[in-house]
Amino acid sequence: MLKKLLPVFLILINFSIFANTQADVFIGTSNSRWMLGPYAARPFGMVQVGPDNQDAVWMGGYEYTKSSVRTFSHIHAWTMGGLGIMPTTADPVYTNPSSDAPFLGANAGYHSRIDKDSEIGRPGYYSAYLIDHQTRAEMTATTRTSFFKFSFDTEKQKKILIDLEIPAEGAYQYKVVDSGFKVVSQYEIEGYAKCKGGLWALWNDWTLHFVIRFDKPLDSFEVYNNGHVSKIEDSFKGKRNIVGIVNFSDIDVLKIQTGISLVDIAGARNNLNEETKGFKWNFESAVNDAANEWNNLLGKIKIEGGTQEDQIKFYTNLYRGYAGKQTWSDVDGRYRDPDEKVQTTSPGTMMYGGDAFWNSYWNLNGLWSIITPEIVDNWVNTQMELFKHTGWTGKGPTGLEYSGIMEGSHELALMVAACQKGIRKDPEYIYTAVKKMVTKEGVYNYLKKCVGNPGLKTYRRYGFMPTSRSTANKTLDYAYDDWCAAQLAMKIGNQEDYNFFLKHSENWRNGFHPETKWATPRKLTGKWISNFDEFSVKHWIEGNSWQYSWYVPHNVPGLVEFKGKELFNTRLEYGFEKSKIHKFAAHALDRTAGQSAEYYINHGNQVNMQAAWLFNFSGKPWLTQKYTREIMNSYYGATPIHGWEGDEDEGQMGSWYVMSAMGLFEMDGGTAVEPMIEIGSPLFSKITISLNQEYYEGKEFVIEVENNSPENIYVQSAFLNGVKLNEPRFPFKELARGGILKLKMGGTPNYEAF
Repeated sequence: MLKKLLPVFLILINFSIFANTQADVFIGTSNSRWMLGPYAARPFGMVQVGPDNQDAVWMGGYEYTKSSVRTFSHIHAWTMGGLGIMPTTADPVYTNPSSDAPFLGANAGYHSRIDKDSEIGRPGYYSAYLIDHQTRAEMTATTRTSFFKFSFDTEKQKKILIDLEIPAEGAYQYKVVDSGFKVVSQYEIEGYAKCKGGLWALWNDWTLHFVIRFDKPLDSFEVYNNGHVSKIEDSFKGKRNIVGIVNFSDIDVLKIQTGISLVDIAGARNNLNEETKGFKWNFESAVNDAANEWNNLLGKIKIEGGTQEDQIKFYTNLYRGYAGKQTWSDVDGRYRDPDEKVQTTSPGTMMYGGDAFWNSYWNLNGLWSIITPEIVDNWVNTQMELFKHTGWTGKGPTGLEYSGIMEGSHELALMVAACQKGIRKDPEYIYTAVKKMVTKEGVYNYLKKCVGNPGLKTYRRYGFMPTSRSTANKTLDYAYDDWCAAQLAMKIGNQEDYNFFLKHSENWRNGFHPETKWATPRKLTGKWISNFDEFSVKHWIEGNSWQYSWYVPHNVPGLVEFKGKELFNTRLEYGFEKSKIHKFAAHALDRTAGQSAEYYINHGNQVNMQAAWLFNFSGKPWLTQKYTREIMNSYYGATPIHGWEGDEDEGQMGSWYVMSAMGLFEMDGGTAVEPMIEIGSPLFSKITISLNQEYYEGKEFVIEVENNSPENIYVQSAFLNGVKLNEPRFPFKELARGGILKLKMGGTPNYEAF
């Protein structure tokens, strides 16, 4: 696909911009979540503008195999959407946005077939030819604005549809409860949409404010509301969703810029003014600017060797690690907190949001900390801002709301790791938030605020989570949170708290049956459930007992000792061999099947993403090398149909690939007082990582891999800065100092390599 896309794209942009990157934004988009399509966006962009062609279905948004576009919408965040813009030459306009509506040629209105051969996507840019409206649609973005260029090949009257309620993703589908437009001038329209989250996101409400500017004067503005079209001279408000229709004549090319904000109209206008002033109406300049930003980011890791497909997969997965989450503060630092109060963060910092940090310590956290510690710094700033104003941090501050989604308070892992790695210099202050989150009972109000760890008192009282109170995995998740708190307490010298939380971090043992050695649900009486089935998903969140039986990220040596090394290795290796046929995924959350079946390894969801790295702790690191390679080759693909086999939560699967392709991993998420990095089997002969010297002492960290090939996957020896390593890991601080890790590879395991 890359070869097909590049020639057309080179017309617009000098290839040198992408000399170090080969990200293919279409990979995996035939089985992708709403948040990851071929959208034009900047890293962590508030605006992720691009094509939608589905209804409100699971994995909605963009589906590669459909040769159509319904609209180009601006927000593709978890549980959130909004502001669709679509050029049309239909007369009259067909205003039903359903993707199942009949195609009526030029009267399709919301719809157009597209020429798939014309479809182009690169980081920061998307384009396609709309057959039914004889229009080439191009778009790019800044962090908080979009920039469209529509080139018309027809003499028909040109119209722009502005829709505020876009079919999003399944049960998360939001509703517009109040909206309005105002004609500011012949060149500008502003408006708002007050939105409410769907069935599984009732805690989420926000108001999207927007300013839309045209480089040509509009002829007239109409509003479609309740089946009627009305011409509007100044403003219009509706109780539900309304659709704007902007009419133009005598134009061949129309450029549109939009600015959005969750704060107010003034914020949207200021975002638009500030972020577009560098290129004004020069579309190509804006595209180049977006490309440069992505190239600077993705170019922080330079790879040599490997196959062309491996390189494409590497940069595509690296791209996904920065494409799925959002910035929710305006350029002036203002944002709305979970209580809808306007706050202002400190200069130079931003407020981020997205889906939960559920086990992101195995992927996103580590990658971000290595090449973009400034982003980790901003994430901690986000959490501490929320804590300052509301008293809680957020599992996944979607739109800066408290979602309560997923298990534990694993945002704490990122915060603690930031302190342990020297990214943050205020561990005492951060500890105040960490300690509260693991000592104060959480609140779960489905309609309002969901914060903290629900059932924490029960967990503290019994040392495990009984089935009558919640899911069994909370025992394991809460134990890990306790570990994180213990490690930060140790760092700041609080021995009493360290002892308390370290003791409770061992509660994971209370969730394992002492005879079967499986993680097993327990009743309030302490008895183990009857009719136990290690593949049942009952009492677990998005996993089964077999998968959760490896889930003790903070004490894998203790887990190995508990199971016994022989049983540990035998069971785990058997699970990997049985999982090959499924490409190491349970297909739990895609369009194929459920998870209540004999699934072993499920790399397609967070619970099991550490599995291949466990052998580093059980005396068989060569199996870590073997199975990480197999997952990279089998689970991950390089086509729109096969990109990944499971639920890609905003770059977690992608970031795991990047880390593993470099031969690196963090089992406990870098939360230990002395964070350690695991060593695996890199895909490339040389990997050069540029370090941010505002945070780290070193300039770059280089991984040199001798005799590397698809067959030579086993480490024969490892030297760090000339010193032989006797175990398959090294301190993170050595990476931060810069240096060289040299690995020699071979085609058979070297059992004495470490």
